[in-house]
Amino acid sequence: MSNSMEMSGEPSARPDRFQNVSAVEYRAALRRHPAGVTIVTLNSRGRPVGFTATSFASLSLDPPLVSFNITCTSSSIGALEVAESVVIHLLGAHQSPLAQRFSRSADERFADESLWSPLDTGEPVLHGTPTWIHGRVHQLIPAGDSVLVICRVVRVHWDEDGAGLHAPLLYHKGGYAAAMPLHE
Repeated sequence: MSNSMEMSGEPSARPDRFQNVSAVEYRAALRRHPAGVTIVTLNSRGRPVGFTATSFASLSLDPPLVSFNITCTSSSIGALEVAESVVIHLLGAHQSPLAQRFSRSADERFADESLWSPLDTGEPVLHGTPTWIHGRVHQLIPAGDSVLVICRVVRVHWDEDGAGLHAPLLYHKGGYAAAMPLHE
């Protein structure tokens, strides 16, 4: 076990030589790491709620678990805290306008009803998304100024991409980008 964790799983005391970086330094470092762009949607009292998240990750194969973060100041945090399930949309590069829409005011996100339709369980699904994951909220873990959301995957959907039409949408250095295959 690493020397930063006791056997109980609790952090051990660290020497004073470990200091925090500033928020500016932290952001500057992470801007250099590309992240896949997702939109998380849910149903809140019969109304659609959604937000962008670049913190999506696979956690476990058995059981199938995924995670993402949401900041405690998000306008969607209250709805997420009581949600039973969510849909996580793994966006394609062709969906950068949709990612921009979901990073603006909550009132604008679902204003165009031609862009989405509800699942039989009520969560909105965004049309044209290459891959989406329906997850049951399994655990919410406070983590600094955010909440780590762990979901158990209950359904997946993907479009066949034989022609390579759905390059993933990335967020890198403050803007959207598309992933390109490397040729050796």
